[in-house]
Amino acid sequence: MKSKHFLSCGKAMAQLFALLCLFPSLACAASIVSAMQKKYEGITSMTADFTQVLLHKDTKTQEHRTGTLTFKKPLLVRWESAAPTPELLVVTAKEIWNAFPDEEIVYKYPLTSVQDSRSIVQVMTGQARLDKDFVIEKESTEDGLVKLELYPKEPLPALVEAVLWIDPQTLLIKKMRIYDFYSNENEITFSQQRPGATIPTSTFTYAPEKGMKIEDYSKGLPANAPEKGRNPLLK
Repeated sequence: MKSKHFLSCGKAMAQLFALLCLFPSLACAASIVSAMQKKYEGITSMTADFTQVLLHKDTKTQEHRTGTLTFKKPLLVRWESAAPTPELLVVTAKEIWNAFPDEEIVYKYPLTSVQDSRSIVQVMTGQARLDKDFVIEKESTEDGLVKLELYPKEPLPALVEAVLWIDPQTLLIKKMRIYDFYSNENEITFSQQRPGATIPTSTFTYAPEKGMKIEDYSKGLPANAPEKGRNPLLK
């Protein structure tokens, strides 16, 4: 009986947020952020498909990618792009691997690249403390989703502004757009999200294939580290 009551209350809360957010306000934004963070606190794992559009400001060119995202708490992530250029990003319990099979090269980074609450990976997996580390400047609705414009209180080179589109019914992030210091855009749209998916821990392990060149930056990222080999989620 208690579980049915809990589910009923949860559904009622989601419907209330959906109704409130028809009338944009910062109070509504704070409410939806709080509700979203509580939702993600209860999610221990998730799989999703994604489409990604990277806009390079200086060259005015775009890159389009598709792939899958898999994550498991506390912070295990597997980001795999299938097209047009295969790429694999794996956040393990000890380090980060970013592999480019076609180029036969893999980059190794320290976990510190994603441990900051303001990092793109933390925002993407719903683990960033938006209520503490970001300022909500504007809230509106778009295509039935709650749209939030946020600015980190202490900007990072990779993240000076974030726009999130949140489903008021499921409280999941459906789309995000990140602006970096150079005004480059990284827009990611999620679909087929499956919270609570059963994911074997082996999903978040990686061993370079024979013949792969390894660029090891696990002891720290030097200023002259190649930009090309860095996934936009880590910059």
